[in-house]
This record gives sequence, C-alpha cells and structure tokens, in this order.
Amino acid sequence: MRTWIRSLRPFDGLAVNSEIAVHSLIDKTIDLREAERFIRLFHAENPEAGNLHDRLHQVVRDVSRSGTYTHTAAELEFGARVAWRNSNRCIGRLYWRSLRVRDRRKVSSAEGVALECVTHLREATGEGKIRPTITVFAPDTPRRMGPRILNEQLIRYAGHRRGDGSVVGDRRNVALTDLARSLGWRGGSGRFDVLPLVIQAGSRVPLLCNLPGDAVLEVPIVHPEYPWFASLGLRWHAVPAISDMCLEIGGICYPCAPFNGWYMGTEIGARNLADADRYDQIPVIAGRLGLDTSKERTLWRDHALVELNVAVLHSFEAAGVTMTDHHTEARRFMTHLEREEKAGRTCPADWSWIVPPISGSATPVYHRYYDESSLSPAYVHHRPMV
Repeated sequence: MRTWIRSLRPFDGLAVNSEIAVHSLIDKTIDLREAERFIRLFHAENPEAGNLHDRLHQVVRDVSRSGTYTHTAAELEFGARVAWRNSNRCIGRLYWRSLRVRDRRKVSSAEGVALECVTHLREATGEGKIRPTITVFAPDTPRRMGPRILNEQLIRYAGHRRGDGSVVGDRRNVALTDLARSLGWRGGSGRFDVLPLVIQAGSRVPLLCNLPGDAVLEVPIVHPEYPWFASLGLRWHAVPAISDMCLEIGGICYPCAPFNGWYMGTEIGARNLADADRYDQIPVIAGRLGLDTSKERTLWRDHALVELNVAVLHSFEAAGVTMTDHHTEARRFMTHLEREEKAGRTCPADWSWIVPPISGSATPVYHRYYDESSLSPAYVHHRPMV
C-alpha cells in the first residue's frame, strides 16, 4: 500500500459509523419510474443507442430480480454530463459535453478510492490546463453501500483551533480538521495545510489518505502592481473537485463521484480568501493599501475586494493555470441558456448562485429571473456527517 494511505483503528466517538449503520437499513430498491424517465431521456438524446423498449424491458427485469440495474458505459457518461447540465448552482455549464467521465464502478474499497482520487487530481490538473473530470465509484445497492468521501472537496485546507478560540487556516474546515486529528492525522499548524482525504467504505472504519505533493498544484497569490502583496503569504489550489455529493442517475445513487471544473476568480478572491468566516483578508489588504476604514461609506471593503480579485486572476494567469473571470463566465452562461432554450430544454438556475459575488449588476446574469426547478440526473447533497 502507498505510504500516503493510512488505515485507521476503530474510533468509538466517530459519528460516521452510526450514521452509516442507520442508513444501511434503508431500502434502496430502485424506483422504476425514475429509471424509465432516464432511459427514455438517454434514448431521446442518443438515437443511435439501440432499441428503447428492449432496454426498458431489461431494466424492469433486473430491478425485479435484484432491486437495481446497471447503467451501460454510455448511459453513465451521458448521465454524469446531464447532471452537470442540470446543476442549477453552476454558472459554468456551457461546456457540459466536455466532461471526462472516469468509470470506476468496480472500485468500492477505501484504498481503491484513495488511489483513484489521486490519479483524478493528477489527470484533471494537467500541469495547469484544468480539464473537467468526474470519477464514478461503486453505487449504493439494496445489498451494499457504496464508498463515501467525507471531505467537501478533494483538496481542502485545515482549520486549526487554538487554545484562545482563534483559528489558523480555513475556518470552514475546523470540524473536518478535528475529525482528521481524532483519526490519527498529525498535520502541521499552518494556514494552508492540505487535509488528508477521509474515506468511508460501507460500515468499515475510515481510512486517511494524505495527498501527495505532485497531486496538489497550488498558486501563490501576488499582485501585478503591489510587491508587498506577496508578503501576505496567500495561495490557493488549482483544482476545485467537489467530493461530498451523490450523483443520482435514473434512481441509482453513486455516493462517491468527485468531479471538477476550473475556478472562477471570485470563488477564491471574493469568497475563500475574503469571507470573514474563511480567511478574512479584506481588512488586512485595506490596511496595507492605506485605506480609510473608519466608516463604511469610504467603500474600503469594495476597493480591497477588487484588488484581491485582481491579484487572484493575475496569479493564476501568470502560473499558466486555467481560470475564468466572472464577466466572461456570465456571458458564457447566457450563451448556454440560449442553447438550452433552442433545444427545447429547461435550464434551471439559482439566481443567488449564478450572480457573481462582486459586480453582480455589471453582468448579464443579474438582470433576469430563472427557472428553479430540480431536474434529474443531478448532483445532490448527502446528509451532513461532520
């Protein structure tokens, strides 16, 4: 076994095990109506797929015998891509057809998931040329649960609690950091310590996977005009790979299906590094800029926020790492919306997520309403475990 994978002892206080024990009792027999809807959708958009009625008959037969059925490779690929197309919180759906689907449904062990996640990161990173990728592991079935990753994303920075109640690092990940330490992780105490993956295979004890350095590309954040910006010591990872959501296709849940696109600059510059409950860098940057912070009407927060976003975009571009800006991505989303409407499809969107966190009204996505219906296939959230 690779040295960066570590098996763990049972931990009596781990809520994950009891949660899974309860979940394992739930009947997972496939809803044939959901299966039929998906198979009909697949054949409608893929006329070359073969005889629809034969496939429906096969699905009904399999479900009656085992409580589930198996997607073909083509169905899985289509379902994963359409789940991205249906993601109402994602502004970057124009390229949904380009999603690379890694079919790893035969992998159900925590060790196997760990190895494949590392490979996923290496391949998706592409030395900076980020490629949208999903790796799909074993599904839930009536007889067994598929594996799960407890980390929100494959790459997350630790949030270390101090004795005085303060936090060093990413405040969002304090609970996950505590969990990792309770399971034996002996990480550092810095602001950007990459957390190990915590992987649960069925009801077995969790496994920690420390991500190798070559699987985590990071970008130091500098500013094109202010040399002092580098002294802030900020950086961020190149690949945003969501890992705690279930891919649902035709009634089948793939509970472990990490997927990534590439970053939009504001995700890092207006949220991750800026939010008060994350890295809270806006007051620090305002101070270094010499802004008047005595009253809000000076708009010192806005000024500092823009400079932070300028630094993020500049840094990723200088490093040769794929990233888009919110103005470009907003226009791309409108193009996607027009294409979906011409195809006669609904394009659901959550306005509060589609509109960028800065300069919202300066983008075209701000000035209209959207259909907020939920479509399937879809990426859906699990019940929180940490």
